[in-house]
Amino acid sequence: MDKSIAVIVCAAGASARFGGDRKKPFVEVMGRAAFLRSIEYFSNRDEVKQIILAISKDDEELVTVKWGSTLAFNGVKLCLGGAERFETVANALKKIGDDIDLIAVHDAVRCCLTHDWVDAVFEKAAETGAAMLACPVNATLKRVEKGVIRETVDRENLYEAQTPQVFDAKLLRDAYVKIGKISGKITDDAQLVEALGHRVHIVETDYSNLKITRKSDLPIAEAIIKSRPKPKPDGPIGPYVEAQW
Repeated sequence: MDKSIAVIVCAAGASARFGGDRKKPFVEVMGRAAFLRSIEYFSNRDEVKQIILAISKDDEELVTVKWGSTLAFNGVKLCLGGAERFETVANALKKIGDDIDLIAVHDAVRCCLTHDWVDAVFEKAAETGAAMLACPVNATLKRVEKGVIRETVDRENLYEAQTPQVFDAKLLRDAYVKIGKISGKITDDAQLVEALGHRVHIVETDYSNLKITRKSDLPIAEAIIKSRPKPKPDGPIGPYVEAQW
């Protein structure tokens, strides 16, 4: 691929549904923090020129002290996020260079990616200007009000939005310039690009591209990672390969 890519990894959320004394991006998944596992899918790719980790001001000391040297070694820059997801991405966009062609936005707690999915969504975004991972909805959906089912929602052609979501850099910046024209709650970046009238293409995945939201998701994430074949290293294997992060 001849496109240069910047990746924004969003880890600034409040983790309200997760609970506990540590926010979900910093909880260990098979021995490594979830956000580090997410970063690993991008850190060794030649086309990725920048990685921005967006965190809350409250977590700046923790991240700097515990993982600062590792992040610096791998070229990851820190950015302080906002109260809402779109504010976090807006802050990160200010740190991305003018020489970047594509910008990817990824959830720090979506650490069960595959390299094949990343390849595919990067390629689709390079081809179309806007692409994201998504999986078809398989469950029966009910619209509920005050604990009572009001209707069954037709799931045909419904997909669950996932990340990374990848966009032409100018397109995403333009979407954020015009963000004030969006009515209602902004839930992802594709929504902003859609509002500009630009088509967002999907790369179909499955539910194993899990977003850790509650503590009960942790053993599921670990089971998914364990089930995946480990990539074969190019060179000799050292005794501390698992501890590199």
